Amino acid sequence: MTGVVFLLITLHSSLFTAVYAEDIQARAAVVMEAATGRVLYAKNPELRLMPASTTKLMTALLTVEKANLRDVVTVSRNAANVAPTKSGFREGDKVTVETLLYAALMKSANDAAVALAEAVGGSEEQFVTMMNRRAISLGANDTRFINPNGLPGPGQHTTAYDLAKIMRQSMRHPVLKEIIGTRITELASENGRTVTVRNTNKLLWTDDELVGGKTGFTNAARHCFVCAGERDNHTLIVSLLGAPSRNELWKETEDLMAFGSKVLQNQEEPVVYLTRTDYDSARISKASYTKKTRLKTRSGVKGRKISAKVRKIAEEKAKAVKASNTVKSKSSGKKSSIKAGSKKKKNSKMMVKAKKSKKTNMAGKGQNGING
Repeated sequence: MTGVVFLLITLHSSLFTAVYAEDIQARAAVVMEAATGRVLYAKNPELRLMPASTTKLMTALLTVEKANLRDVVTVSRNAANVAPTKSGFREGDKVTVETLLYAALMKSANDAAVALAEAVGGSEEQFVTMMNRRAISLGANDTRFINPNGLPGPGQHTTAYDLAKIMRQSMRHPVLKEIIGTRITELASENGRTVTVRNTNKLLWTDDELVGGKTGFTNAARHCFVCAGERDNHTLIVSLLGAPSRNELWKETEDLMAFGSKVLQNQEEPVVYLTRTDYDSARISKASYTKKTRLKTRSGVKGRKISAKVRKIAEEKAKAVKASNTVKSKSSGKKSSIKAGSKKKKNSKMMVKAKKSKKTNMAGKGQNGING
């Protein structure tokens, strides 16, 4: 499991009072500087959660890396029958790869994602194998896909940190930036069928600096989102998993963009924290936390990068706390104290560039469907 990159990480049990900690209701979130991969904020960054339709971002990334956008795909019966969110194309319709990408990323059409998978991988199963290999090559080691559209199933998971990495790589492709930044468009098949699609990303109508993003929702995953936005001549990536509502998703995205901007202006320090409730399921229930625990970079320390595994830090901190506490003996009433060791550290670096994209000026209303 890949750790998060910081300048210097120390563990604290106190709360920090910014809105970006206590008020973030999503189960996991990450703010990343796209150009460097530097993490500016994180909540439960390596907690494995269901990705819902944010999965389609990996489907799209792999497609643009492997296929010609002008290639024509015949929609199969298997693809046409995938529910519940569909593009409107039918079995036998001939559509270009680019058209299917618009349907998959804007409308979150499950049938379009399957059609792309079959076209690129030869079969849905083979394409999923390719997706998982690509995830590992990106360093998204806590991610595993079981289908190209994000419909729930056993073994499918990602993390907010991994999702940010996938978006970061996607920003290298101008066509993906263009698609995720499009509000509304009309798609046509080669045999004349047309469908109008609106982007499920509501922030495109309220945030002119948003490059674009990908939404996701299932009952199990709750509301998910990953996006890129321009702030103060920097590109920021925000990923959230498990938000309680779509309105909270939009609000928290804007809050986290604002916090990331403050970090870049040296008005705030990068911070990551864990919530005990969420990490109990990840076998860190023995940790002696207060309600919220954070990892925070110290100011004035520059140039030193340390890769820290979040769960490892929490586990070792828990051991240290437990070992240092005075324990009463049940049989004799005697007390003993034990001292525990230190945390391990590793080094890692990430570099990438991201470019700003244009959005259409057409107005519309975002959609919120199952797996959308």
